[in-house]
Amino acid sequence: MDTRTGLPVVGMVGGGQLARMTHQAAISLGQSLRVLSEKPDDSAALVAADVPIGTHTDLAALREFAKGCDAVTFDHEHVPTEHIEALESEGVKIFPGSKALVFAQDKGLMRERLAELGAPVPRWARIATASDVETFAGGSWPVVAKATRGGYDGRGVWMVGSPEAAADLVSTGISLIVEEKVALKRELAALVARSPFGQVAAYPVVETVQRDGICVEVIAPAPGLSDERALEAQQLAIDLANELGVVGLLAVELFETDAGIVVNELAMRPHNSGHWTIEGARTSQFEQHLRAVLDYPMGSTALAAPVVVMANVLGGEPGGISIDERLHHLFATDPGARVHLYGKQVRPGRKIGHVTVLGDDLTEVRARAARAAKWLQEGV
Repeated sequence: MDTRTGLPVVGMVGGGQLARMTHQAAISLGQSLRVLSEKPDDSAALVAADVPIGTHTDLAALREFAKGCDAVTFDHEHVPTEHIEALESEGVKIFPGSKALVFAQDKGLMRERLAELGAPVPRWARIATASDVETFAGGSWPVVAKATRGGYDGRGVWMVGSPEAAADLVSTGISLIVEEKVALKRELAALVARSPFGQVAAYPVVETVQRDGICVEVIAPAPGLSDERALEAQQLAIDLANELGVVGLLAVELFETDAGIVVNELAMRPHNSGHWTIEGARTSQFEQHLRAVLDYPMGSTALAAPVVVMANVLGGEPGGISIDERLHHLFATDPGARVHLYGKQVRPGRKIGHVTVLGDDLTEVRARAARAAKWLQEGV
């Protein structure tokens, strides 16, 4: 508890853009997010006041960080499970807890648990040898291989198109599962928040557009999605949050197929598919996550406009006019575009920010968001 304000202290492990935007939400609740950051120039470390420096793999650093926190949460899933269990045994309140978070950390355990719960999942298998992959493929290539731990933004995922490629991948020693390549129509995401009390709030189902393994656009609500399928996706996310015991945000990444929806991945934290909620929903995913871990009542998830589009801003090639000049031009041409820059060093293809646009017409709003993101990336 912060003795100056009488308000609780939330600690977030990880100093990336999710922690930065969670800190932004904490301010309106009278708080300053405590952030465990690996470097003083990490995205959240540049804006938060209480930023111990340490790594998420160091149990001693995690113990010290947790002192004085009323709740500890995460901006990524990479904290070793055994460290979370150790802190829990010492009385630290951690959300989501180890028993839930492991299903976002380990894809093999996730697939096993989802299958037990009867959730729709692709055909999959654990593999240890190249012949295991060949047997799974059954002559139908490609198949999708995934590292069981540590993958994100397209990393740790491989499209395996031949026995030779399978042998090369298995030889790396990475722990893997394989899945069938799903004949998908598009990708969706269902985002829900759950409190320790058990209250659940669901956001409108969104469409996510991926390019080279990176989400480049999110459309809320998902265009052309029937009410029945939207409710199915929301109910699935709610059921998973309850069954897995998630506290905080749960993002369920989905494939939409001709036959229905299939679960692709789970994330138990604020998620790229929910960045649009800062301006586009009555309660942002970041405030909702804080409300959940503090066991506050959930906020409204209603849309602030009929159409909301978020476009990620990726780092472009060096050169051109400065980002400051790009902002000048963007705001002059589209005053309604809302920009969030993460304070990151620019590298080609790296997420350095996002733009959100609200409106009534889907075609117009998508065009405005794409134009703004392209301008900030390329300056042309």
